[in-house]
Amino acid sequence: MAVAVDQPVADFQVPATSGQTVSLSGLKGRQVVIYFYPKDNTPGCTTEGQNFRDAMAEFEAANTLVFGVSRDSLKTHENFKAKQAFPFELISDKDEALCALFDVIKLKKLYGKEYLGVDRSTFLIDKNGVLRHEWRGVKVPGHVDEVLARARELNQA
Repeated sequence: MAVAVDQPVADFQVPATSGQTVSLSGLKGRQVVIYFYPKDNTPGCTTEGQNFRDAMAEFEAANTLVFGVSRDSLKTHENFKAKQAFPFELISDKDEALCALFDVIKLKKLYGKEYLGVDRSTFLIDKNGVLRHEWRGVKVPGHVDEVLARARELNQA
């Protein structure tokens, strides 16, 4: 079953960069931003990651962890993370379990061909594991500022 705003998110365990396994239950007490993006080292995905990177001090001040998710391998993620100096972990969702939980695989079109791809989406989960905000079909410009504003509000609540 996919996630819904104001409902608890089912616990998950997924492999991430730096040899970590991320589980939602292990993050209790912190707010969590999970952003899904189509592919490492592509222009929009790089810019989005850089925007999260550049706002990390503010997210940390708002008691909020950030994780990027795509279907790329951990090896590709490690290279992307190092190249862009991302201070947050990237989650590899090769089996699409997290993509399914958050319902982010959508039919897309490129050059007239249809394929199933990751819909750029961001989710803000409160410190008790409840989904509080979701952004789907994200456009990169200004997006991180909006997520940060919501994270700050939620942290004050």
